[in-house]
Amino acid sequence: MDHSKVFEVRLAKPEDAPKIREITQEAFTKYCELAGIDNIEALNETVEDVINDIKTKLCFVAYIGEEIVGSVRVEVFDDKTAYLSRFGVSTKYQNLGIGKAIMNLVDVTMRTMEVKRICLHTASKVSSLIRFYYGRGFYIDSTTKDRGYIRALLCKDYS
Repeated sequence: MDHSKVFEVRLAKPEDAPKIREITQEAFTKYCELAGIDNIEALNETVEDVINDIKTKLCFVAYIGEEIVGSVRVEVFDDKTAYLSRFGVSTKYQNLGIGKAIMNLVDVTMRTMEVKRICLHTASKVSSLIRFYYGRGFYIDSTTKDRGYIRALLCKDYS
């Protein structure tokens, strides 16, 4: 077994923020290229913004050894709905099942918390992301051009 590819997923800690920001920058730079857009909020966040999210949302990281290789943030609301954001896996560690593992932990956590629905936005032109989310049980609820490109609102129901 190649132990360099063994990874685990856990809740993020504030000291993870610089690496989470780095992975977010890398993932969303690629996202912008694939979607044909210039800039998005994720590329402008600071380490302090990430620390604030770690303190106020569920933030998960995937890591290999000591290296964080993926992350996601989930905000859970009082009405038992949730919103997933800033999901990314380092480009050199993609296609190893890390994204699926992160999403599996999100699903388990949402069910444990009795969340009814989780939603996210992604560029509708990035077919690889649409396929990934469809494979995880999401569906397109609607689309919008409120940010200057077609974003799909994807939702997944837990019932």
